[in-house]
Amino acid sequence: MKIDQTTLQIFEFGDTAEDTFYCLVDLRVSPNGMNVEKMRLSDPRNIDLQFRENGCLLMLNGEEIEEIIRRGDANRDNLHKSLYQLASEEGIV
Repeated sequence: MKIDQTTLQIFEFGDTAEDTFYCLVDLRVSPNGMNVEKMRLSDPRNIDLQFRENGCLLMLNGEEIEEIIRRGDANRDNLHKSLYQLASEEGIV
């Protein structure tokens, strides 16, 4: 998978870093990105499955992103590229 086949989507469900989610999304599965409004209609017990079925390759919350940036494994200015590289190194993409 190439980086241009992915996108980074950010979803905020609250006011804190732990309520913000950064999702690396496979555009081959969801060409327009994930539709969170549609996903909200599904059973909350299956939300992880919904994210996977909608192309989510990697999901981190804001606290995790800050830690990755702090340790130098991601660059805030090019977060999409950084998370793609991290996912590649981990064998996710």
